[in-house]
Amino acid sequence: MNRQITKLAVASLILLTALIVATTYWQTWASAGLAEKQDNAIQRVAQFRIKRGLIRAADGTILATNVRRKVDGQTLYYRRYPTGRLFANLVGYSTQVRARAGLEQSENAYLTSSNANLSTIFNRTLDKIKGVTITGNDLILSVRPSVQRLAMQQLAGKCGAAVVMNPKTGKVYALASQPTYDPNLVESHFNLIKATNAPCHPAAPLLNRATDGLFTPGSSFKVVTATAALDSHKFTPNSIFEDPGYCIEYGKRVSNAGNPDQNGPEAFGTVTLAEGLQHSINSVFCNVGKAIGAGLILDYAKKFGFYNDPPIETPADEKVPSGLYNGGRLFFPSHPSTQVDPGRLAFGQERLGVTPLQMAMVASTVANGGVEMEPQVLNRVVDSGGHTILRVDPQKLGRVMSPQTASEVNSMMVAAVNNGTGGAAAIPGISVAGKTGTAETGTSGINTTWFICFAPADHPQVAVAVTLENQTGFAATTAAPIAKQLMQAVLSPRSKK
Repeated sequence: MNRQITKLAVASLILLTALIVATTYWQTWASAGLAEKQDNAIQRVAQFRIKRGLIRAADGTILATNVRRKVDGQTLYYRRYPTGRLFANLVGYSTQVRARAGLEQSENAYLTSSNANLSTIFNRTLDKIKGVTITGNDLILSVRPSVQRLAMQQLAGKCGAAVVMNPKTGKVYALASQPTYDPNLVESHFNLIKATNAPCHPAAPLLNRATDGLFTPGSSFKVVTATAALDSHKFTPNSIFEDPGYCIEYGKRVSNAGNPDQNGPEAFGTVTLAEGLQHSINSVFCNVGKAIGAGLILDYAKKFGFYNDPPIETPADEKVPSGLYNGGRLFFPSHPSTQVDPGRLAFGQERLGVTPLQMAMVASTVANGGVEMEPQVLNRVVDSGGHTILRVDPQKLGRVMSPQTASEVNSMMVAAVNNGTGGAAAIPGISVAGKTGTAETGTSGINTTWFICFAPADHPQVAVAVTLENQTGFAATTAAPIAKQLMQAVLSPRSKK
């Protein structure tokens, strides 16, 4: 009798092992082939037999959950998004008709328990043997609903984006894009999303402007140029320039921005490089660009992460690299000295296209003493039993500049807020470092405005990038006040950690 029991146990163990091996094969090595057959109707229905994992914000707020329905005798699970538009461009959607987007797409393996983690495979296999519903893993994000809500409110009625992150860890607190959409409408009322009205054309509510929108950075890019100038030891903060209100390049004048209280561009006379950043003087940076060359500026831009997809967990087709673009394509010149205008590049014009996430990374790197951190929205992955199967720890991307250079740029950005163009971002009792950017769009009087910043400057806890499309004003009056409120929201004692 004992021999028969032993044989049965061994046989059962062999079958279970074979099932686990087979499951591992189909979920890892053969997964690419299966992905090509996503349109198969049977597979599409099978996806909804799985109870997808929840997506939660840092404070536990549920951003994505399930609705159970009986269809033709089968129990299926469909997605519902309790916070509606609030996190739509980040979380995305999972639908039967329009597939997936956002984290629902990029983290689908975890959400359906089809990832290659051994514990997940074992639990999923046992669920199949027992004939119970397979339950996915939960995602715990770093985003804070209170900060995200404020960002979305401040951007409401506009076209633009805001990124709020911790410069020491890279954890993202808010990733806001406007106009946006309600993911609950994607399955059955997509026409309402397509009818979105906004002060930009196309409105593109499905576009995540924070990671996938390209905008001319204007003077916010001067932080990159200043880094190149100082870190290469070509200039110091006290280097002297003469500013007549313009610089001469290729025989033509390149003017400073106009003074709202005067007719024509501002002229500052004898100034230092530090004052050039403080007052955002185009002629100073035009001359810096001519002196150090476009190649060096682009080399430092690459150190910051330009020319690479932002290393954040959103899908590959929902993020885009920053850099020079020529004819709609990313362009890194083989001969920068003859292919790029160094003066205009230096103050953020030329053919530059950047994402708000990339500019938030620029501010964060200065704040973090020159070390760039990987931006992350995922904190943990938790299985159906409440056990953490993945913890996403902060990751260093590398050193962009020396600590001395970071300290010098930090001080220059503080001066820009205390006594320069960024005064609207000043917070009483807190030292703020920031830089405005007002980029020409080619249409007279219409600008793209920016503000990048961090605070407290002497012990940074938050970095922010805000960009707004189709603005008639300057960055100081449009983007800077929004950035101030976002910094205050994070630094408030009531803010969730």
